[in-house]
Amino acid sequence: MRGRDSGSGRGEGMVRVETARRRSSSSTRWLTRQLNDPYVAAAKTQGYRSRAAFKLKEIDSRFRLLKKGALVLDLGAAPGGWCQIAADILDGTGKIVAADILEMEPIPGVEIFRCDLLDPATPPMLIAALGGKADVVLTDMAAPTTGHRPTDHIRTLTLFEVALDLAEDVLKPGGSFVGKVFQGGATNTLLTRVKQHFSDVKHVKPPASRAESVELYLVAKGFKGIAPHDS
Repeated sequence: MRGRDSGSGRGEGMVRVETARRRSSSSTRWLTRQLNDPYVAAAKTQGYRSRAAFKLKEIDSRFRLLKKGALVLDLGAAPGGWCQIAADILDGTGKIVAADILEMEPIPGVEIFRCDLLDPATPPMLIAALGGKADVVLTDMAAPTTGHRPTDHIRTLTLFEVALDLAEDVLKPGGSFVGKVFQGGATNTLLTRVKQHFSDVKHVKPPASRAESVELYLVAKGFKGIAPHDS
């Protein structure tokens, strides 16, 4: 690995990484990107578990979803960067519950459940943990990418729909939902469903999302509740 580029111009200040004998070119590109990513550096400096924390920070700065005293549910929360942002904003008020099928290290101010989001027992358990229905449901879940964009889009939309199903069970009227989709956004059928149940729906790409990334976030506010014939 070389040090910082001493020349002037476009490459100035950039860390360059040479391809080692046992490192693939794709791994080298990933490492170069990580070393030169200001959000990665900021996450380390500020103690966040992932650069993704800044995506929620930027979304909340725009939409003001998280308020002191709120009941917040983070689905597929591992490793916990979004929980950390929520905990910073709530500052010891309200309640934050995190759910993931993976193990998570403890986070001050967050109650963590290792559970299956598809288990019918999960929604009532999470409502009980929150102490009532949620003001905000968040999810940054995405399926591992295959490199085939249509496949990745469908797999991530499936996770989005799982989170939406659960959000519709646990949100209080007027509540908000944030979930990850990929380029193209939610399908027409899914978007129609979201617009039917929320009064304000937008697709957003926060600045912390890498320029080359195809990820988008759907931000839905003003939950209307679910009529019996809709379920």
